[in-house]
Order: sequence, then structure tokens, then C-alpha cells
Amino acid sequence: MGFENHPGFFRTLPRIRPLRAATMPSIIDRPSPVPAFHIRTLPVFGDAILAPMDGFSDLPYRTLCRQFGSALSYTPFVNAMEILAGQPRTRRLLEFLPEERPVVFQLFDSDEVRLLEAARAVLDLGPDVLDINMGCSVRCVSGRGAGAGLLRDPRKVGRIISSLSRALPIPVTAKIRLGWDAGSRNFLEVARAVAEGGGALIAVHARTREQAYAGRADWDAIAAVKASVAIPVIGNGDVQHVEDIQRLRDHTGCDGVMIGRGAIGNPWIFQRRDRRQVPPGEIVATIRRHAHLMAAYYGERDGLVLFRKHLTRYLQPLQAPEETRVGLLSSTSLQDFEGYLHALQSVPVPAGAD
Repeated sequence: MGFENHPGFFRTLPRIRPLRAATMPSIIDRPSPVPAFHIRTLPVFGDAILAPMDGFSDLPYRTLCRQFGSALSYTPFVNAMEILAGQPRTRRLLEFLPEERPVVFQLFDSDEVRLLEAARAVLDLGPDVLDINMGCSVRCVSGRGAGAGLLRDPRKVGRIISSLSRALPIPVTAKIRLGWDAGSRNFLEVARAVAEGGGALIAVHARTREQAYAGRADWDAIAAVKASVAIPVIGNGDVQHVEDIQRLRDHTGCDGVMIGRGAIGNPWIFQRRDRRQVPPGEIVATIRRHAHLMAAYYGERDGLVLFRKHLTRYLQPLQAPEETRVGLLSSTSLQDFEGYLHALQSVPVPAGAD
């Protein structure tokens, strides 16, 4: 049964207008006429990509980042078991807008058969690419053999990618880490298993599962993966500033750069602008736009509550008065939110803030 045939899954998506404002005259980057790379035959115009992040890379923020120049839209990772159970929550996670294409659905599970069945089930929703998460380090995922838990068995990785690549009409890709821990950095074996299994791209988070997000990302490992496979390689890890994008590409030879935590509250990085280069009025206009996207998609109250984790990062470098900060972070109506946001217009951005 196709995923869309489960009762109650389809609903009307809110119309989200393109981001245009007088204070942001050049906010939509025009893609290069020459693709940065291809995922099989699919051209990708641009080399900076918003990473899939549970709780952050939802439809509103993906849309915003695409309008700022992110080259692909990855959904948050979705549990194959929940897809096959027909849980409505998973349908929400896989919704996207036409202007987000190319769109990558990211799935996770430890079971080869379930992954294939879930992948087939979501095909009717129209993804351009199917990605398997092999990088999630949280215990409830990796501990049961999914996410980064798959890295412990490269042969199983190869079987999963091979099975999916043969069965699906769209490219199959993988996002990996360097290994389970410092003693089992088997990323080259895993990368070759992906490539030899028919995988069309590998994204490499240059840390082990044990590291999670601690320590420095090992860019040399990304370079080694790039040298060992003939498919595109996306580098990920420690990209916080615009200059890091080109530094990572120069250091590794990777085809593109995936940006996760460095993009939260900072969509301007996809325009190749650091926070310190963005005028206060534009910061406020972007916060407003993001908040309205969240309210349109989730409903006013829920949207503003969910927006708080983004807003905290937007506000981090600003010298906002405590009353304004608390008011913004506790608003549950757009009317109240707009009142506090107006006060933010005159707040300075400290020199060197990012």
C-alpha cells in the first residue's frame, strides 16, 4: 500500500509566498547556470546545503533556507517503522513545497526489509532522492542498530544500499559518520560499500558516533573518502562561517558542504554572508518572515512555540533588552510577537558578532 493511501494523511498545505521584502532586496540568490555536481542525473545548483536536523529542518525553515540559497532540501530523518505503521506524524515530516526541489527524504532503521518497504511506500509522495541516515548518534537510535549503529556492519550497509538502488527509480544516498568510536573508524570501508552498492552520493559528518558533536571535525577523513570513491561527496562538520565553506572544499576536494548547527538562526550563510554583515533591519525582517512561516504551517500558537528554539539562536548575538527577549520567547500570538519585534528593530548588532 502506498503511504498516501493511509487514511487522513493528505491535507492542504498552507500557501507560503516567496520571501520578498523591501528590506531584503537581494535575498534570493540566483543559482549558477552550471550545476555544482549531479546526484546520478539530477543536477544540483549550489554547493551549500542545509543539513537534515530533527526539530529544525522542517518545511518552514527548509523553504527559508532554499530561498537564501541552500541547494537541496533534506527532510528530518523519519523512522521506517512509523511510516509502515501509517503514523500521521511521519506524513507531516515528509511534506514539502514544489519550490524546495530537489527534495531528499531521509529514512532510518536497522532492518533491511523495513527500509525497502518504507522507501517504496513514500515514493508516491514524490521525493527526488532517498537518503539513509547512518549518522544519528543518539542512543535510542544508534543503540538499536539504526543511524550510526549501521556503521558497525559495512556489509549490511552495502546490502541496504544495493537493495534500495536496484528497487527504486530515484537515486539512493547515505549520510555517514567516521565510525562507531575512535577504535573503529571504518569510514572508508563504509563509503566504498555505499558506492559499490549503487549509492549516488555520500555525505560525511567528520566525527564518530562517540564524539557526537564534541571535538573537532576531521576534514582529512572527508578528503580520504573523496579520494576513495567516484560518486559525489558532501562534507559536514565545523562550518560556522562563510569562509569555512570554501576552506572545507579546498581542504577535502568535496563536491558540496552540508551545514547543520552553523545554519540555525543564520540562514544568511547560504547567501555567503556572515551575521556581522547583516543589517539589524534585515535580521528583524527575517525573524518576522520565519515566525510567520511557522504560524502558517503549524498554527499560530504551536508555530510560535516551536519557533522559540530558532529564535534563541537568532537573538544570541543581539544586545536585546531582557524584557524584549523574554517577550519574544514567550509570545503565543503574532500580535504580541510583533509588538516585541518592533522594539528589536533598534537593537545594535555587536561588532564581530556571528
